[in-house]
Amino acid sequence: VYTHDQWVKHRSPDRFANNLGTLVQSGIYKQVGKEVFLTVSVAVSVCVWNALVGGAEDFSGVMQEPFINEGWAIKAGLPLEPFTLLSPSLGLLLVFRTNASYSRWDQARKFWGLNINHTRDLNRMATTWYGNQSEYDNADFLGAPEGGTASSSSSLSSSSAESDPIDPVEREYLLGQVSLMTWAFVRSMKRHLSPPGEDEEDYVAEIKARLTPEQAGALIEATHRPNRALYDLSVAIEKLPMHFVRKNVINNNLSIFEDTLGGCERLLSSPVPLFYSRHTARFLSSWLLLLPLALYPSFGNSWNHSMMIPATAFISVF
Repeated sequence: VYTHDQWVKHRSPDRFANNLGTLVQSGIYKQVGKEVFLTVSVAVSVCVWNALVGGAEDFSGVMQEPFINEGWAIKAGLPLEPFTLLSPSLGLLLVFRTNASYSRWDQARKFWGLNINHTRDLNRMATTWYGNQSEYDNADFLGAPEGGTASSSSSLSSSSAESDPIDPVEREYLLGQVSLMTWAFVRSMKRHLSPPGEDEEDYVAEIKARLTPEQAGALIEATHRPNRALYDLSVAIEKLPMHFVRKNVINNNLSIFEDTLGGCERLLSSPVPLFYSRHTARFLSSWLLLLPLALYPSFGNSWNHSMMIPATAFISVF
């Protein structure tokens, strides 16, 4: 999440130099290290093989005879035209894959943002409406007694409810339970969507530190922890002294929590269609692994075509 200082740094004129300076520290390039090593190995193999069967230039600039003079030993190479023709198709596949990946990231970010917004909204309404059991905007409710309005009956019942002073200790405890169970849901959702070995110990320690032993035990042992946390949050909301209509409004946020949880579970369990990802990966892998065969003639001015090796590494990285 960016702050004002990070935005200033993000649009700084020095960002280009800083990005180049941290090139070797990039996590992206570390992730593709094995693929780059494989393509560079193919480039080295092409250079060595062609030097063995076609002759090589020594350090004095003298061309040496081939080491292998058999008829079957021919130089490896491919024309560059097929790679040129296939490049637009490969570019489109990569663009579609990038757009799909960004769309999934954007959906996940929006789901988490909805959680943040509605946790604030839920606790704001709970705090504001606590102890307010007065008539709800003079509305008529079902079950009103005959010969009278629901507003008059609710006024009678609410007058007795409002006559009782609010216990500050009880208020702090009940609202604290709503806030705590809201946190428990968000924390359980984070744990639910993370690998087991990555967050389990921290999750259990935090839950035990904040909740009562009974609450913590029930939540930790639950089959679906976020749903259990939502149940505990519903119970905490139900205990608040306020009109049931206002409780229903607060409970609407819990339905949104269920939607965001289901959306995140869908993103986790349903990747980009595998046939599409595999086709793109196979296409890109074949294109990169065969590319040194097509680049070899283009680097004839370098010593034994050796500049093809760093060029292949550069192309594979990007």
